[in-house]
Amino acid sequence: MIEDMSTAMSSEKFQQYQNQKILTATPAMLVFMLYEKAIGCLKETVSAIRAGEIESRWKANKRAMEIIEHLRLTLNTDEGGEIAANLDGIYGYLLRELPNVDLKNDPTPAERGIKLLDPLRESWRLIAEQGDGAAQLAAQAARNTANSLTARPPATPSSSAAPSADRNADRTSKAKTVAPSNVPGGITISA
Repeated sequence: MIEDMSTAMSSEKFQQYQNQKILTATPAMLVFMLYEKAIGCLKETVSAIRAGEIESRWKANKRAMEIIEHLRLTLNTDEGGEIAANLDGIYGYLLRELPNVDLKNDPTPAERGIKLLDPLRESWRLIAEQGDGAAQLAAQAARNTANSLTARPPATPSSSAAPSADRNADRTSKAKTVAPSNVPGGITISA
């Protein structure tokens, strides 16, 4: 009984810490945290498939798709230019592919999602830590990820609309312009 109370108090304090961390985070850090959580959910999805835990797989994959959808809906397309278009294409691709995880009990789309989101997460981490000086890294990561989608043949008929990058577009856009304009809106980042 005492251990249960202690665990509950520790959990409550941890949640308070997490909430404070979110409330005081910069916009770039919030984007990084969303990527971090989405990748964590996709890793959990893959683990659940390997363990044969269908409900856990479904919950983790659903959560990853919710986060990716939030990132997509909050893109600043007015100012984001090519970068926002690339990110929109990446998110759209993932949102078309990730339902196959549940339909086919296949970890491949989740594993692809991790590979696509990881360089973006790392770029946003650098931006959050170093400021605008690292913004070009995020822009390059978005271009590279979008280009990698167009370079590979579609895995399924539903992925035929993979994003393409406009190579002639203005390459001087700052990554900060694609930061979601209202990151906290409805998405809760929790451990």
